[in-house]
Amino acid sequence: MITPGHILKEYFGFNEFRSQQEEIIQSVLDGKDTLALLPTGGGKSVCFQIPALMQDGICVVVSPLIALMKDQVFQLKNREIKAAAIFSGLSYHEIDVILDNCQFGYYKFLYVSPERLKTEIFIERFKRMKVNLIAVDEAHCVSQWGYDFRPPYLEIAEIRKYHPKVPVLALTASATPSVQKDIIEKLALKKYSVFKKSFIRDNLSFVVRREEAKYPKLLEIVQKLKGSGIVYVRNRNKTKDISEYLMQHNIKADFYHAGLKSSERSIKQDNWLKNKTQVIVCTNAFGMGIDKSDVCFVIHMDVPESLEAYYQEAGRAGRDGKLSYAALLYNQPDIDKLQERIDQKFPPVETIKNVYNAVCNHLGIAVESGKMLSHNFDIMYFSRQFKLDATAVYNSLKILEQEGYLQMSEGVLLPSRAIFRVDKLELYKFEVANSGFATLIKSLLRSYGGIMDHYTKISEAQLAVQMKVSESEVIKQLNLLHKNKILTYVPANDKPSIMLLTERMHESNLYINTQYINQRKKTINEQLQAMIHFMEQKTVCRQITMCMYFGETDAKACGRCDICLEEKRKQDAEEDFKNAKSYILQKTKNTWVKTEDLLPKNAHFAKQLYKEVIRFLLDEKKLMTNDKNELKSV
Repeated sequence: MITPGHILKEYFGFNEFRSQQEEIIQSVLDGKDTLALLPTGGGKSVCFQIPALMQDGICVVVSPLIALMKDQVFQLKNREIKAAAIFSGLSYHEIDVILDNCQFGYYKFLYVSPERLKTEIFIERFKRMKVNLIAVDEAHCVSQWGYDFRPPYLEIAEIRKYHPKVPVLALTASATPSVQKDIIEKLALKKYSVFKKSFIRDNLSFVVRREEAKYPKLLEIVQKLKGSGIVYVRNRNKTKDISEYLMQHNIKADFYHAGLKSSERSIKQDNWLKNKTQVIVCTNAFGMGIDKSDVCFVIHMDVPESLEAYYQEAGRAGRDGKLSYAALLYNQPDIDKLQERIDQKFPPVETIKNVYNAVCNHLGIAVESGKMLSHNFDIMYFSRQFKLDATAVYNSLKILEQEGYLQMSEGVLLPSRAIFRVDKLELYKFEVANSGFATLIKSLLRSYGGIMDHYTKISEAQLAVQMKVSESEVIKQLNLLHKNKILTYVPANDKPSIMLLTERMHESNLYINTQYINQRKKTINEQLQAMIHFMEQKTVCRQITMCMYFGETDAKACGRCDICLEEKRKQDAEEDFKNAKSYILQKTKNTWVKTEDLLPKNAHFAKQLYKEVIRFLLDEKKLMTNDKNELKSV
């Protein structure tokens, strides 16, 4: 009998499960709806991958993060498990082929963005798929009380009616009690089990420092800790500035953000993973899905907007179980900027509508057209062309996204793809009649198995080497084959995109829910206040404060955070003071003793302490002195 342990060993190479993984897997295998709260690095993906592999049919994984989807599909394919992902940037024909293959059992996993769930093409194929599990990653996105609410997540409950007996597994790293309740309600979980791993990180030391000059403090921390680390900032320009500052001080550092070319990002990420780079300075998207266990510190140079976001990002340190550090450096301007950002996040309704119309005009989309078509979109170029503030444009687009009108995606490399559109007999006839294409056709068939049946990633450079021609010649031939409808060729794309989820609305029909906007603003403000409280309070252990926010009330003081260490220092100082006082009073009892004879030898700090104690005892009239500078207890 095949067990979850067998699958874990065979496909993932591990001998034992992490905490609660096996119980979550068993709950899913028992057919129960399940909510699992596992911290960053807790191994959430295994919880749906193993039960899906143990059963007939396909697992549909809903995820909002394109980079994470691509990474997990890549990892599964490396393990010879058939998986595919559907997200913005793919053509209608590519999506059609993927869904066809899902329907007929070719794939074991299908990753989809939540926006896809309400499209007709998806629903019709989904009805006919043999689904064994619906996994909802980043499940906090379904909750309006969460820090990253995504209205399209509400469609998940709608698609359940097509497979009412299929269980749902909802996974998240951070959710407050109100968010947990909302997840259960909005996903319509029935007879459900809830698994929560404690939010306590036994090996993680939280340190918060109010610093006017952050760069020197950052350098001090990095030099002291020495190991592999992440430095988070908000601004893309700052990633480069800080990495250069660290390099000037002989730290092997590099910078990373979504605006870089995909090839650059891959090289930078790979160098850091292999410890060729010690410190990666990046925006907060970095780290999603990256399994690097030896990160010994995560430093935030800017304040995150919520404790949920901070907990997830800080949790990328110390996955190997060794003592690690999460340091947050802040000052008053940081708090002021955050409050300002909240106000900017919610532009006036008139601005939102103007941005929507300008974007549609820019992309050439007529009213009542454009649904589900993806367009490359450069927000800076667009803002300059229409003389609009880029921040207002971005925040307007985010609200339009949350209202379900469009979907934005950062530039994520879509490599070149191809699929033959004719059967083998027609292909053979074409090859005989057009011998100039024979070498390319043979190279494609030999190098890319499955290219007759589904879209396959291809490398023009690799084909050029095999054919002993230039890469431009390969691209020219591929385009001619595409033009002649022998194959469909989709060149690589690495640009941000926008896709309308509905036909373009006339301005009078574009409804913006101001009540929802006001509620979101209130929720985000509350989250910001919780973040500020976490930073500013100086009396309660950081770990306890964090756990209480997530509804865990029995956490004990960690003994490692800056507050615990300061408390320990105070207690030690009090104990030292008490011991010095006792020693001095005992030595001077009924006898005169020279002051220098009471002071410890060769210990400057201890001498200072004893001098303070002597002054205290004199002030308290418990010691008296004579003209020889001698002391005696009273």
